[in-house]
Amino acid sequence: MGLSTVGEVKPTFTGKRGFRLNSSIRHASEWPISEVSSDLTVQVGSSSFCLHKFPLVSRSGKIRKLLTDSKTFNICLSSVPGGSEAFELAAKFCYGINIEINLLNVAKLRCASHYLEMAEDFSEDNLAIKTEHYFKETVLPSISNSILVLHHCEALTPVSEDLNLVNRLVIAIANNACKEQLTSGLLKLDYTFSGANMEPETPLDWWGKSVAVLNLEFFQRVVSAVRSKGLRQDVISKILISYTNKSLQGLIVRDTKLDKERVIDSEAKKKQRMIVETIVRLLPTQGRKSSVPIAFLSSLLKMVIATSSSSASISSCRSDLERRIGLQLDQAILEDVLIPTSPNGVNNTMYDIDSILRIFSIFLNLDEEDDDEEEDRHHRNRFGDETEMIFDFDSPGSPKQSSILKVSKLMDNYLAEIALDTNLTTSKFIALAELLPDHARIISDGLYRAVDIYLKVHPNIKDSERYRLCKTIDSQKLSQEACSHAAQNERLPVQMAVQVLYFEQIRLRNAMSSSISPTQFLFSGNCHQFPQRGGSGAGSGAISPRDNYASVRRENRELKLEVARMRMRLTDLEKDHISIRQELVKTNPGTKLFKSFAKKISKLNSLFSFASLKPSLKGKASTESRFLFQRKRRHSVS
Repeated sequence: MGLSTVGEVKPTFTGKRGFRLNSSIRHASEWPISEVSSDLTVQVGSSSFCLHKFPLVSRSGKIRKLLTDSKTFNICLSSVPGGSEAFELAAKFCYGINIEINLLNVAKLRCASHYLEMAEDFSEDNLAIKTEHYFKETVLPSISNSILVLHHCEALTPVSEDLNLVNRLVIAIANNACKEQLTSGLLKLDYTFSGANMEPETPLDWWGKSVAVLNLEFFQRVVSAVRSKGLRQDVISKILISYTNKSLQGLIVRDTKLDKERVIDSEAKKKQRMIVETIVRLLPTQGRKSSVPIAFLSSLLKMVIATSSSSASISSCRSDLERRIGLQLDQAILEDVLIPTSPNGVNNTMYDIDSILRIFSIFLNLDEEDDDEEEDRHHRNRFGDETEMIFDFDSPGSPKQSSILKVSKLMDNYLAEIALDTNLTTSKFIALAELLPDHARIISDGLYRAVDIYLKVHPNIKDSERYRLCKTIDSQKLSQEACSHAAQNERLPVQMAVQVLYFEQIRLRNAMSSSISPTQFLFSGNCHQFPQRGGSGAGSGAISPRDNYASVRRENRELKLEVARMRMRLTDLEKDHISIRQELVKTNPGTKLFKSFAKKISKLNSLFSFASLKPSLKGKASTESRFLFQRKRRHSVS
């Protein structure tokens, strides 16, 4: 911490001793009693100071104005910034006593000097110029020092605002933060070019954590300033998370799993609501790949619901959080979507089902928009490079399909969790179960498990509701273990058990008929291996056109690999044939032995007679396989 001392000024009055503070309210180290009795009493708040007029008048313009009459012996300064502590330091400075200027008192000394008019107009090297020099040299160049002084300015408004201290500190923090970001970026480049795998670590005394000491208004101004200066969004996210965790430590959100719930009083609720609304407004721009963790967004949403009110700002804040969670729902885990209901709401369920319905709908609507964009892109490239469209085997898999599979698994786990709620209605459960499209689930075991739990917890539902509930399960996508369990499950309707047995028989028949050799797989006109995959549920008739296209590309890839594998086997046999003939020529064996080897090799050559197709493999075979899969694709879509 920087220090600055003010040199002793020789007083012109008799004696070098200072003033004395009323003994009943003394709050600082006792001053030496002056040999000259005091002729002025200054009242500052609840403190009284017995002083002398001359040293104060020589430094303070305000006190000089108040002492126009020589008969004045008492003055009251009720609005001194910093209170009696700041005035005592200013009075010591007037008496020529050394005072320490540091980060803890520089703000109030600067404001007190402005209030007391201790400028250069009345005395050289006055308190105002001393504090301003310390402010420029020690406070502004450092982020941590600026944050600490800004925190002390909170109790000095509006004087600190009038002096432009707050604005200067905020701008200094933003500028220094961006300089630090640039320095760390250059350091990271040095690590990259030097071949080192390590990156500069975040220091333990990172300035972003110290911002949490600021009040909500000053914190908002700092974050807005660093964002306008170009600070990275991931750094802003860390600052917001750190501030939220520290400022909401004493406020507990209702947990439905606790037997004894802590009640949040109205003032704490109001404070929590204001903090959450401000944090949500300061969040970086949202996308599918966001720097804001979804766990943090979920926590904010739970806080908003716990302190819910009918205000428009809360509704907007809640909608914004639901949209942000929906955009990156594929990154969520079960705890992120287990959002409790509002304590003031009309629903008596454990979890907020309506909010989850909106969140999943946002993700699915985004998924449909991606489908439309990709279909347009495929349509534009349809006649551009058809060979690349069919045989681009090295391109990665669909990230969208991976995301929707994660979301479907998350939905099944969520359904299994809320199925334990005895107050959950069947219509709400069915609405969630039917929300995802058919191609989102490759296997329906998770949904079957959730339905079975719901039927076990709710044994008294109507038969019509039981049938509608089981109708959400695709029997063709159940595994063998799930089919065996469903066939013996007494909680399921009879129609469901019969349907499961029927599709299980079809699956067994397809599995038996698909047992063919690799050579038959290549040249057979009926590719039975693909219907077997369709019967298992992964390629059912409900598959989307985009997934059908991916399935065709997979099948083409498998076919090409099988052809390459057969070609390698043929090449190896030809090499063996040549080596055997060379050995026979060297050793000059009998004619009978040579003929027997030649006869065996000719049989092997006749077995792999398709080697004649080798020159035209890329042309003819690719064209035939393409037409073959195009016919198959038409049947699957229809």
